[in-house]
Amino acid sequence: MRLHDFTGSGNGHKVRLLLSNLGQKYELVEHNILTGETHTPEFLTLNPGGKIPVLETDEGKYLPESNAILWFLAEGTEFMPKDAWSRAEALRWMFFEQYSHEPFIAVARFWLHYVEMTPDQQSQLAEKQTRGYQALDVMEQHLLKHDWFAGDAYSIADISLFGYTHVAHEGGFDLAKYPGIRAWLERVGAQAGHIIMEPH
Repeated sequence: MRLHDFTGSGNGHKVRLLLSNLGQKYELVEHNILTGETHTPEFLTLNPGGKIPVLETDEGKYLPESNAILWFLAEGTEFMPKDAWSRAEALRWMFFEQYSHEPFIAVARFWLHYVEMTPDQQSQLAEKQTRGYQALDVMEQHLLKHDWFAGDAYSIADISLFGYTHVAHEGGFDLAKYPGIRAWLERVGAQAGHIIMEPH
């Protein structure tokens, strides 16, 4: 299989982390989102939405959206929660990641780490960081009572949230006041096949 990705992406990192946890071999095809490579006619045939990551299966099917890829790859593995309630919990946190976490932590990181901010982005940064801290607060409350986000084991819910949380400092977020999150990051890091974001 092939993974069409940008190695600086937290969304892509989620997929690469699960593939590494699984020990799954794949071909990485890099697309530079900073130069518009995901909006070429060639790439848009893979994903009309113009975003990475995209999983290309051996059968020639293309699956975009990082959390959908996690769900597909985890099917039948230890990283998919076993019972219906835990699977629903996993979805709950994966929706939270895309709706309440990624739009703020990832965007703040992108603005501070990859581009020269426009005046409009500069004016929005404080709000992005405020909303990002709100998401971290929700995670912290959960992790002070639980080791993992779905059920009693490391799963795709944790992988989904790890992607941008472990590089949140690049978006100006200070995790010093989040002992639950820091301990969870260490637990995730202790899993077999763990990888962190490559410097970009």
